[in-house]
Amino acid sequence: MAVFSPQAQAFNRTRQVYLATALALADTHWTRLRGLLGASTSDFRNGCGLWIVPCRGVHTLAMRFAIDVVYLDRNQTVVHLEPNLRPWRFAPVRLQAISVLELPCQTIAETRTAVGDKIEFNVGKEGRNPTA
Repeated sequence: MAVFSPQAQAFNRTRQVYLATALALADTHWTRLRGLLGASTSDFRNGCGLWIVPCRGVHTLAMRFAIDVVYLDRNQTVVHLEPNLRPWRFAPVRLQAISVLELPCQTIAETRTAVGDKIEFNVGKEGRNPTA
């Protein structure tokens, strides 16, 4: 299961609100494949997030809870939103997306995140950006 780090965050610069204050990065074949499989709603609570890089679409096969999905282009601008993606579903593939941010259900609505918003990531001590 993903390890959610309090040193990593996703911040919606446009809305001036955090989307995730404990973010995990899935940027290897294995971590992207594993994703949130095996996680429970108590593991993936408000404030958590999984940033999948590279990624153009996700599924919730074998998951036990719904998630919100934010698709981002190479400038980390929101290009598509998939709120409340229920278990055992496929989200659409968006070719303009370079990465996807998975969030607890209702995060998109609570933060009023919209297409066109700019998202900033702070990942690890060095602020590494895997999409750069």
